[in-house]
Amino acid sequence: MPSRQRAVMTLSVPPLMATEYRELAKEKGESASEFFREIFTFYKQQMLKKELADLQQYGVKKARELQITEDDIERLVFGDR
Repeated sequence: MPSRQRAVMTLSVPPLMATEYRELAKEKGESASEFFREIFTFYKQQMLKKELADLQQYGVKKARELQITEDDIERLVFGDR
């Protein structure tokens, strides 16, 4: 027997939020499920962007501490290719 392609979830939100959510989904012409998937995907993308920015800031800080230049980084990353 094939596995389900979807998992059913139940969420509890305040009544006003539920109303606003349904109205936004309706305005977009999407079902509540489609709208949730869109929101969730957007949230994940934002979290990945933040993680990348945090890693970049960490890299800049470490490079400054070690006095590594952009040329050094290029050589270290691409030197053996």
